Amino acid sequence: MDLGISGRKALVTGASRGMGKAAALTLARENVELTILARTPETLEATAAEIRELTGVRVTAVAGDITTPEGRQAALAACPTPDILVNNADGELPGDFRDWSRDDWLRGIDRMMLTPIDMMRLTLDGMMDRGFGRVVNIVSRSVKIAQVELGMSNAARSGLVGFVAGLARQTISRNVTINNVLPGIIASDGQRQHVEVLAQQSGRSFDDIWRERAAQNPAGRYGEPDEVGAYIAFLCSSKAGFVTAQNLLIDGGQYPGTF
Repeated sequence: MDLGISGRKALVTGASRGMGKAAALTLARENVELTILARTPETLEATAAEIRELTGVRVTAVAGDITTPEGRQAALAACPTPDILVNNADGELPGDFRDWSRDDWLRGIDRMMLTPIDMMRLTLDGMMDRGFGRVVNIVSRSVKIAQVELGMSNAARSGLVGFVAGLARQTISRNVTINNVLPGIIASDGQRQHVEVLAQQSGRSFDDIWRERAAQNPAGRYGEPDEVGAYIAFLCSSKAGFVTAQNLLIDGGQYPGTF
């Protein structure tokens, strides 16, 4: 399928690895010009070089922390008029809310809620003026299936989803859509870190927990970052202009509800 976005410009945050990298690579294969941002320069540059080699598209790498004003300014200096924005950032590791300070909460809310909101604030008006825009927030299934060990993610990411529900209905008439992707168990670095913490807390082995989580999924496996990347690319396409304000699971059918 021709997604109709060849020549568009995309800004992808948290793009050096995992689902962010997969989204960037899939968009590049559609001949989308990329600006990618992450905190670790070496990993980011390696990802940029790999995408250039595989696709031949222009890739600008910006090393920075998107949760800071300076990081957001650097990203937009490199890509001032994005047609596509993919918001991706690490969540918080599993823990007990009794151990979290106010500063911990503010850090989590800033990372998982306020930063993507500010990136939309900085880009949506330009998209509407130009008559095309696609925003996809990589969130988590935790907004539909609250996970006991991820209380901060349950709260902060739900706040982002609630905000988008109102905002997306203000932009769609100008051909600007905003959607949230809710990944389940994806074989990413973040998932491995999650299981490592669960192993430390429980005293069980990493391999046992890893296999158990796969077995509990109806698909009997973990999803792959490339599968998430393909889903995101479609939502960014010209074909998805009537899809907005949606919270779209990609979880192997693990969410048990009908709706």
